[in-house]
Amino acid sequence: MQDDYAGTEYKKYTLKLRELCEELPPFCGEFFRGIEHETLVRSRYAYGVDLKSFFTFLIQQPGFEKETIRDLTLLDLDRVDVTTIESYLSYVSYYTNESDREVLNGERAKKRKLSSLRTLYKYFCKKERLKNNAPALVDLPVIRDRAIIRLEPDEVATLLDIVEAGEGLTEAQKKYHNRTQARDLAILTLFLGTGIRISELVGIDMDDINFSANEFSVVRKGGKQDILVFGDEARKALLNYMLERERMTPQPGHEEALFLSLQNRRITVRAVENLVKKYAQLAAPLKKISPHKLRSTFGTTLYRETGDIYLVADVLGHKDVNTTRKHYAATSQDNRRIAAHVIKLRED
Repeated sequence: MQDDYAGTEYKKYTLKLRELCEELPPFCGEFFRGIEHETLVRSRYAYGVDLKSFFTFLIQQPGFEKETIRDLTLLDLDRVDVTTIESYLSYVSYYTNESDREVLNGERAKKRKLSSLRTLYKYFCKKERLKNNAPALVDLPVIRDRAIIRLEPDEVATLLDIVEAGEGLTEAQKKYHNRTQARDLAILTLFLGTGIRISELVGIDMDDINFSANEFSVVRKGGKQDILVFGDEARKALLNYMLERERMTPQPGHEEALFLSLQNRRITVRAVENLVKKYAQLAAPLKKISPHKLRSTFGTTLYRETGDIYLVADVLGHKDVNTTRKHYAATSQDNRRIAAHVIKLRED
């Protein structure tokens, strides 16, 4: 199904994590092994990056001075207090990194960094290797809800028309468009017609598509395999692309990939992001549209048409329906229009 792609990603992040562990204190290796059964390797690597950031800050604080972060011990972590954690979160809001680049972190990024620290402390407190859990005493930053950016029905139609005809593209873009039009249309149609995640899309293999049942298999976040169903428009776009795909000669190791780049390799997340941006800037120039925004467009449209939040949650692969309700039901403009007309301040 998607073992090749998933396996490649696993190997890549496993190696990156091993390299990172060479820089981190030895107890981090124990931590990563301890949470291996309940986390993805990509998540563990993200934890490692956040922990390195905190440790780098910590060894510069009075009473914690060390030559390198490798010299930190669990005894040092036990001495960390709430003020130190709060100072760290304030520091990462804006600082200059080792490469002399300015780094800005908003509330969302700071929340993630604090969550990484909480996970580390929770693990060693549970094993009774730490007595004090300062990160647990610090409130998580409040994340303010953002308005959902999505395409309206007329913008969706315009977007697909642009992909089909290439109108508005530069002369240089049109040269490549002749070679990628069928692929790009299939990709955008899948985003808009199934709500698929970008990580799921780039991992699709040829054998994952079942045209007899209009469905395909994907690997969801967390490694769970799932089946998504596509409609007639997506079927037509996929079949048109498959005619071209069968004539391509993939690079070694990329034979199973459904979507190929111009170099005949499995298309990357960055390449998909760029192609979505290219077309969306023409269809909706005032909106910053990404693959995730196309997923939001699908979720909003499905909720508008069905009013079934549980269906939307299931199709999008949300584990918690409250996540779906928060992002789709609560922000439905249709609901707000209904509410506006229901309220009567004076009798006619």
